[in-house]
Amino acid sequence: MDGNGRWAKRKHLPRAMGHRKGVEAVRELVRSLKDTSIECLTLYAFSSENWKRPEDEVDDLMNLMRKFIKSDLPEFIANDIKLHILGNWQGLAPDIVEMLEDALQKTSKGSRTLAVALNYGSQAEITQAARKAAEAGEVTEEAIERHLYSAPLPPLDLLIRTSGEVRLSNFLLWQAAYAEMLFIDVLWPDFTPDHLKRALADFAERERRFGGR
Repeated sequence: MDGNGRWAKRKHLPRAMGHRKGVEAVRELVRSLKDTSIECLTLYAFSSENWKRPEDEVDDLMNLMRKFIKSDLPEFIANDIKLHILGNWQGLAPDIVEMLEDALQKTSKGSRTLAVALNYGSQAEITQAARKAAEAGEVTEEAIERHLYSAPLPPLDLLIRTSGEVRLSNFLLWQAAYAEMLFIDVLWPDFTPDHLKRALADFAERERRFGGR
């Protein structure tokens, strides 16, 4: 999810307003899942590199996270959505960790998964998974995969990046090995369920060969 800051700048608004509009886009997208066949939607919400941003911006993002969890948890439960977290989320503020633990427990029986990357960096994830695999025995692809944050999730099929940037920015590097990718010139706050539907239609037209001919 990229482009909150640029969205706000283009409208001569504080960056915080871009993040708030971005949260609204998340909310509408999650609500639309019931009308799709998507089994799991993963959102990159806060990277381990985002701590380098100005303190007031980080504080605003954390406060938005608190508000989102509190306001939308009942809706997740009502819509049978299971929450899964990727990243070192236990390193966030204690009250946020407590809120996330509560949300994970209360949504654990959901049939459709919303995975959120929080305090996440893919290189650190792979390093940690390889270390744990080595501690357990032989380091194989299968052993590494068992220790990734995404281990309980289905394989990554489609990776979408908004805002026109054409890079992965340390997101799901291992998981994206054979994923289809779509880079669109839409800032995240303007991303709608219709954009997702068009992305799924594009994905449906692609021929996936997984290294074959």
